[in-house]
Amino acid sequence: MTPIEQQTTDHLLDEQALSEFIQHAGEIEHPREMIIDVLRAIQSHHGWVPDEGVELTAAILGLTPLEVEEIATFYDKIYRRPVGRFVIHLCDSVCCWTRGAEEIAAHLQKTLNIEFGQTTADGLFTLLPSCCLGCCGIAPAVMVKQQFYGPLTPEKVDELIAALRQEGSA
Repeated sequence: MTPIEQQTTDHLLDEQALSEFIQHAGEIEHPREMIIDVLRAIQSHHGWVPDEGVELTAAILGLTPLEVEEIATFYDKIYRRPVGRFVIHLCDSVCCWTRGAEEIAAHLQKTLNIEFGQTTADGLFTLLPSCCLGCCGIAPAVMVKQQFYGPLTPEKVDELIAALRQEGSA
């Protein structure tokens, strides 16, 4: 077993993904380019990226944990602490705000009974602001599980939350 394999357990990455990342990192000139890919795989498998995930990524890519942490903390779609099953990213760009995102934000906070950065008591939802989702044509918008929803109204928010709750109970 390699030192990298000794550092990991199945809770961060499965063995096949680990093996593929190690192989690919050895084949490319700049393994640093894989930081986001490895972090997203860990997050997908584990739900978020703990310190062990940063250390594992660094070991796979031949980097220091600090080099990985700099990238992990820069991107708001990499979660460095536990989040709900459904992370709702509300776009807070000028376009979304001029089209009613402030009303949508207030409605989400009231409906979920949480503030930005918090997770619901049942662990289903985390509400986060996002600098720009790049979907101005459907403003105001949110992103959940890489899927965009908009243009939103309070009624459409209620429908989305109900659908996610149903998916979360399945």
